[in-house]
Amino acid sequence: MTMEQEMTFPMKRCPFAPPPQYAKLREKAPVSKVTLPGGDWAWLITRYEDVRAVLGDNRFSTQPNTPGYPFIAPARAALLKNETPPTFIRMDPPEHGKYRRMLTKEFMVKHVEAMRPAIVELVDGLLREMIRSGPPADFFEDFALQVPTTVISKILGVPREDEPFFQDRSKAKLDLAADPKVPVQAAADMREYLDRLIHDKEAKGNSSDDLITRLLAEQVMPGHMSRDELRAMVELLIIGGHETTANTIALGTLSLLEHPEQKEALAANPALANTAVEEILRFHTPVHYNGARAAMEDVTIGGQLIRKGDGVLAMINSANRDAEVFDHPDGFDIRRQSLRHLAFSYGVHQCIGQPLARAELQSVFSVLFLRLPKLALSVPLSEIPFRYDAFVFGVDAMPVTW
Repeated sequence: MTMEQEMTFPMKRCPFAPPPQYAKLREKAPVSKVTLPGGDWAWLITRYEDVRAVLGDNRFSTQPNTPGYPFIAPARAALLKNETPPTFIRMDPPEHGKYRRMLTKEFMVKHVEAMRPAIVELVDGLLREMIRSGPPADFFEDFALQVPTTVISKILGVPREDEPFFQDRSKAKLDLAADPKVPVQAAADMREYLDRLIHDKEAKGNSSDDLITRLLAEQVMPGHMSRDELRAMVELLIIGGHETTANTIALGTLSLLEHPEQKEALAANPALANTAVEEILRFHTPVHYNGARAAMEDVTIGGQLIRKGDGVLAMINSANRDAEVFDHPDGFDIRRQSLRHLAFSYGVHQCIGQPLARAELQSVFSVLFLRLPKLALSVPLSEIPFRYDAFVFGVDAMPVTW
């Protein structure tokens, strides 16, 4: 492989590992220039400390209209350039903090822990239904996708019958290989749907106890946020609330099936679920393209001067495989203490929903192999359709038996 090929971004990852070029770059050139699909270039950051330095530094902007912002695919560029209004994760401080604070209490650990019994009950019910229906099954469609979708729908007050629609539109929005018209149309469809949903809830007043209704009363009506800004926030929560966790459940289950001794240890000791979840998050880092930034000032990272207007790609999935931070980083070990991982990003933009994601994942992996001890793929691993060209890495299907 030539250097030119190695330095073209994005590089293809493996099912259970980031692109192999990242390991070479961490060792020899941790801050390197890469060519993007549109012909522009950006700095690729691969070491843990350097990635964290970028993500924690507000001199790097997440706003796509900032000069130098790196677009990792034409589909992504079309989506972000047409995002009106932008969601708060693509705002810089202090605007970012204003909107994030509107959600803080909803996703605090204490609030999420009060939801845990309902999450446990949901997981148990879905597993009972799988067992009742009998094998074979699509583990992703029948279980992994249903857990976080049902939870976020309940939180937001989204009707259950609408879930297939927003699952389909979310997937289309995140497809990096699609014709740019596809994610743009998917985003337009989501906006139209959410405008109707918000209008319906507004017409009903405070008659329901859900997050959209509360935000209407507490933020929109007093004038702290517009209806369009509420719509953008809800769309972010819908997509982030089900896509990432669903694929993490699927990927984590695949890893445990590939490591039967660890699967059996987890079944024998469900208390291992907490460390298992953190290792699954570190090992897979499903939001594998997160970390696009643009420098708003001259900044030195890892000894390299990054000029104002330069694009930066701080690769969290590479950081999570850094041997300077994690022993034997390419190994999968559910007993590992992986709390320093960056799967939820770092700094002011780290995932606000991480307490909820952890509660869902822990609820799943503490019981999955107790209830389905003989769970196994019904096709070879090589036939699993992995989503290599998606902003959130995962699977399209996962045929299983037991």
